[in-house]
Amino acid sequence: MSFYDVLHRRRDTRGEFTGAPIPPDVLRRVLSAAHAAPSVGLSQPWDFIVVRDEHTRRAFRDHVQAERDVFASGLDGERAETFARIKVEGILEATLGVVVTYDPDRGSPAVLGRHAIADAGLYSVCLAIENLWLAATAEGLGVGWVSFYREDALRRLLDIPSTVRPVAWLCVGPVHSLPGAPDLERHGWRNRLPLEDVLHQERYTRRSAR
Repeated sequence: MSFYDVLHRRRDTRGEFTGAPIPPDVLRRVLSAAHAAPSVGLSQPWDFIVVRDEHTRRAFRDHVQAERDVFASGLDGERAETFARIKVEGILEATLGVVVTYDPDRGSPAVLGRHAIADAGLYSVCLAIENLWLAATAEGLGVGWVSFYREDALRRLLDIPSTVRPVAWLCVGPVHSLPGAPDLERHGWRNRLPLEDVLHQERYTRRSAR
């Protein structure tokens, strides 16, 4: 696949995982791609925790399900019906999890380029996640970003220091296929906006809310 094929083929995967093993060399390439991401002041503020243990994954899945219920309790009518059909995680179905963290002390005290934008390090971690995601797609793997969790709960589960922020639990593994459109679009939760709706020239132009 060309780079643009990989870019547009990438999906947030939930129910498509097969559970098949990931060859060690493939996983190494994917993690190396993540580690090759640019970072503010070359601080490389990320760490990658590979989670295979079923007990750990089941405990995290139970926490995510509880948080899903919290979110669902605030929905009414058609929105609640739509959300009920959406799968929000593939924690047990995926081959493994990769938890990506942000360490704001990495490279401190003088992180070149972070003095005016405190979140620049967090942005760097997001670049590493996108690198991982694109590399995984190129390798024929699926990735699903789980966001229904409390950071402190994940810290306790994986012994992450209080000064380190868990940014993402990524479900990773072979898939039987990747959907042609994102789950949220297929289920009618939201549609992708046309580029023209988010493109500005020279100045920010206010538009009606969507």
